[in-house]
Amino acid sequence: MQIFRIDQRFDRHDALLALIRDAFASMDGRIDPPSSAHALDIETLRQKVAEEIAFGASDGDRLVGCVFLKPESDCLYVGKLAVAPDAQGKGIGRMLLAEAEATARALELPALRLLTRVELVENHRAFGACGFVQTGTMCHPGFIRPTAIEMRKLL
Repeated sequence: MQIFRIDQRFDRHDALLALIRDAFASMDGRIDPPSSAHALDIETLRQKVAEEIAFGASDGDRLVGCVFLKPESDCLYVGKLAVAPDAQGKGIGRMLLAEAEATARALELPALRLLTRVELVENHRAFGACGFVQTGTMCHPGFIRPTAIEMRKLL
């Protein structure tokens, strides 16, 4: 397994988009509103790569994981953490989170922050096992009930 930086030289946006869509597909019908992964296309993904810090995980030539990171004033936001469904449970997500931690430390940011949907209790447990704790909730536009929980990990 190799972790690598996804930057302007990266030329496999089609594989990256397929990975994200496959990894987030299990949420369809479970979360409301639907995942923002549905709004991604090759062009928006290229823009995301240009604007954020991204890492990929490969198993040989196969792309099996990714994460996008965005520096904020007091933390590093972790988004679009995706692992191919048939590669889950092999520590790839933890390896990508370790890259996020290393990046936060390099940027002198004291914490990681992420959002996970209220309905995805298995994600709450998985992130909790990695040291994240719930710090709040949020509502997507048009909703009056919480639709996501915020979790943080102090470094």
